[in-house]
Amino acid sequence: MNKYMKRSFTKLCTTFAILIACCLTTNMYAQTTVAVDSAAVATTEMIAAIETPIEEASVADTAAQLVSGVNTVWMLLAAMLVFFMQPGFALVEAGFTRTKNTANILMKNFVDFMFGSLLYWLVGFGIMFGLGDFFGTPHFTSLLFDSNGLPDPASLPTEGFLVFQTVFCATSATIVSGAMAERTKFSMYLVYTIFISVLIYPVSGHWTWGGGWLMNGEAGSFMMKTFGTTFHDFAGSTIVHSVGGWIALVGAAILGPRIGKYGKDGRSKAIPGHNLTIAALGVFILWFGWFGFNPGSQLAAATTEDQVAISLVFLNTNLAACAGGFFALAVSWLKYGKPSLSLTLNGILAGLVGITAGCDAVSSLGAVAIGAICGVLMIYAVEFIDRVLKIDDPVGASSVHGVCGFTGTVLTGLFSTSEGLFYGKGAGFLGAQLFGAVIVGLWAAGIGYIIFKVLDKIHGLRVPARVEEEGLDIYEHGESAYN
Repeated sequence: MNKYMKRSFTKLCTTFAILIACCLTTNMYAQTTVAVDSAAVATTEMIAAIETPIEEASVADTAAQLVSGVNTVWMLLAAMLVFFMQPGFALVEAGFTRTKNTANILMKNFVDFMFGSLLYWLVGFGIMFGLGDFFGTPHFTSLLFDSNGLPDPASLPTEGFLVFQTVFCATSATIVSGAMAERTKFSMYLVYTIFISVLIYPVSGHWTWGGGWLMNGEAGSFMMKTFGTTFHDFAGSTIVHSVGGWIALVGAAILGPRIGKYGKDGRSKAIPGHNLTIAALGVFILWFGWFGFNPGSQLAAATTEDQVAISLVFLNTNLAACAGGFFALAVSWLKYGKPSLSLTLNGILAGLVGITAGCDAVSSLGAVAIGAICGVLMIYAVEFIDRVLKIDDPVGASSVHGVCGFTGTVLTGLFSTSEGLFYGKGAGFLGAQLFGAVIVGLWAAGIGYIIFKVLDKIHGLRVPARVEEEGLDIYEHGESAYN
């Protein structure tokens, strides 16, 4: 092989070697690229798999916060409406009584809320919602305690629920002031307000809303063994209104009638209130506030189910008020020959009180029936208490709140669409309603009697005759509402 051919063969081998090297390098690079790409895809999929539950959890937390926010705002808004019932009670009581006692009436309605709020926060809230069979354990300002009746703090803040329950406690206390108006010492009023706020209302509330024995639905509990169901009082016909009404009746009886109320022959004499205009305004305010009292007791507004429930309660509340007022007007017209404004106003309140227990459980027709029955019953209850029992109740509080609160609670056992006797569900629920209303009434009246009797013996409940005749405003407060 000559020199030229050797040189050509060497170049060919070199070229072939370079070609092989390039092929091997390209193949290795392709494999590396595929491996890198596969790793990148796998990493992306892993990150996505990790992020998905995190995003879902974040969405769930956000939704829970929105639900809690809506429910909390609804509860606090309802509490504001119920608080606005305080001026309603003040105006009704002032309008149905005489000018010389107006400042005293207004002062007592302020004290109800100021004094009652402090006492309920300090002691009453723990007794009502703390753990215990007969009553809960006081926790003295602490809101961190175990309970069978408190809502989940993650859903509703305990502080907000305390405010909501406080305005209900104040309502129960203010009912008493109207029945004992125009002759009670202001100092004694302060004393028995303490007992209502820290003992009578919280204990009966513990039996029911606090998870106590009247609403204990566990198998083997007293109510389930006896009636097969539990006591039901959605917003307080018994727990709030009849408690205040029965205390008011006992207090007015022990206190005695106003001077000039009954003649020597024992016949009752009317003592007209000084201003039906402000009494009527007070009833309008109470009617408005009741739309927080009853619908607000749902304590939730975020779901469709809650919204339907609130709407039904709202409708039933309004229908019962209208039926109570209309039938009271009609009966007073037939009975006395004139349509009485004062009885119509109390008829509206009677309908509202009566429907409060079962406003979530009855149909609209049932609400009208309950309102009508309470409106008519109120007129005969006022007459019976005044003329037969000889108990002087200037505003009819014991009839409106005591009698109609009791009646509305029992009627729920008839008209409840899920458990009522009229809907073929048997008499068990009716028995539970009757039993619960009687037990709570006996508790309130019994303890109220003891408290008033002791106070009357120790210090005297009633102002002297001269003070009563000239008016409590000047002698008790040193000022007059009208100058």
